[in-house]
Amino acid sequence: MSSNIQIDFNNHYVLAVEDSMVQAKRLQRFFDDNNINATICKNGAEALETAQKRKPLIIISDIVMPLMDGYAFCSRVKENPKLSDVPVILLTSLSDPLDIVKGLQAGADNFITKPYDDDYLLARINYLIANRHVSQTSSGDVGLEIVFQNQQFQINSDRKQILNLLLSVYEAAVNRNEHLIEARRELEETNESLKAANKELEAFSHTVSHDLKSPLSNVTGFAELLLSDYKDVLESEAKEYVKWIIRSASNMSKLIEDLLAFSRSGRGEIAPEKVNISRTAASVFKELIEVNYAGNYNIHIEEDIVVNADPGLMRIMLNNLIENALKYSQRKEGPEVAFGKTVKNQETVLYIRDNGEGFDMDKADDLFRPFVRLHSNEEYKGTGVGLSTVKRIVDRHGGAIWFESEPGKGTTFYVALEVIVSQSDNL
Repeated sequence: MSSNIQIDFNNHYVLAVEDSMVQAKRLQRFFDDNNINATICKNGAEALETAQKRKPLIIISDIVMPLMDGYAFCSRVKENPKLSDVPVILLTSLSDPLDIVKGLQAGADNFITKPYDDDYLLARINYLIANRHVSQTSSGDVGLEIVFQNQQFQINSDRKQILNLLLSVYEAAVNRNEHLIEARRELEETNESLKAANKELEAFSHTVSHDLKSPLSNVTGFAELLLSDYKDVLESEAKEYVKWIIRSASNMSKLIEDLLAFSRSGRGEIAPEKVNISRTAASVFKELIEVNYAGNYNIHIEEDIVVNADPGLMRIMLNNLIENALKYSQRKEGPEVAFGKTVKNQETVLYIRDNGEGFDMDKADDLFRPFVRLHSNEEYKGTGVGLSTVKRIVDRHGGAIWFESEPGKGTTFYVALEVIVSQSDNL
C-alpha cells in the first residue's frame, strides 16, 4: 500500500482509540505497514490526555467503548480550542441512521464502517489530511438545530465537516451495495447448484427405493425360504447363519427406509393445516404397539391438541419420537409413555415422556445428527437417523426441539410448534 501524499511523521502522528486488543493490534499493523507514526490508546480519557500533551494530525476512534463512547470523546475533542481543528474519524457499523446524526452532533469529520478495508482507511486518512486546510478556513453553520426520530439535536459541525461526513456515509453505502450485489449473484449461483443437487438427490432416492430395496428383499425372501423349506436338511449352525442373514438384511432395509424418510423430510412443499395431533399420536401408538412393542404399556395421551402443521410430516415426527419412547422403556417394570402439552418459558409446547433407560445429558450434544446413537445396536436396535429426521421436520416448521433426560429415569422430548387448544369434533 502506498499514499500519494507525503507526510513527515517524524513531526506528526495519528492518534487512535480502540478498547479491543484484537482491533488495536490490527490498527497497529496497518500503521506499521504504511510507515505511519501512531499512538493507540485504550479509552477516551487516555486519548484526551495524550492529545493535549501533543496535538495529533488526525484522530481515529471506535464508537462503542466503556466509560466514554466515541461520540462523547469526539465532542470533547471538538470543544477543546487546541484540538478543535483535528479531523476525527469514527469507526462504526452504521447499523442505525441515528449514528450519522450523533456523529454530526459530535462534530465528527468521517465515518469508517466495520469491517473496513485497509486501503479504504488509508484513502480516508489521506483525504482528510489533504483537505484539512479547508476545514481550518471554512465558516460553519454553528448552532443548527434539527429533529430526527422525534429527538432534537444541536449540530455544531461546519459545512465542510457535514459534507465530508455525508460523503463518507454515501461511499460506505455504495461499497456495501456492491458487496450485496456480489453476494446476491453468488446466492443465485448457489441456488442453481442446490436445484441441481436436489434433482440428483431425487434420482438417488429413486435408485435407493427401487434398485436397492428390490434385491435386498430377494435376499431376505430366499433366506426365509431356506429356513422353511430346508429346515430338516440344514444343520443348526447353518440355520443360525441364515438367521443372521435375515437380521442383517432387515437392518439394512430399515436403514434405507430411515434414510429415505430423512431425505424426504427436507424436500417438498409444506402444506400446513389444523391437525388434531392427539389423534395422530393415538394412531401411531396403536400401530407401533400392535406390530413391534407388544407389552403392558401405560399410555397417557392428552386429548384434542391441535397444531398448525403439515399432517404427513407430523406423523413421521411422532412415529420417530413415540417409537423411541416405547423402545427405551420396554424393559422397564411398568413402562409408561405420555404425550401432551405443557408450558415452558411462557410458551405452550408438546412433550413425549417415558420412564425408560434415559441417558447422560453431557453425552448428548450431537443427538440430532445422523447416525449418532447413545446405546449400542446389541442393546437396542436402531439406525440413529430418526431424531435427525424429527429435527429437520421441526426446523422446517420454524419450531424448536430439545430434551431432558437422566440415566435410569427416562427421557422427555419437548417440541415447540404453533399449538392450538381445541375441543372441536370437526378436526
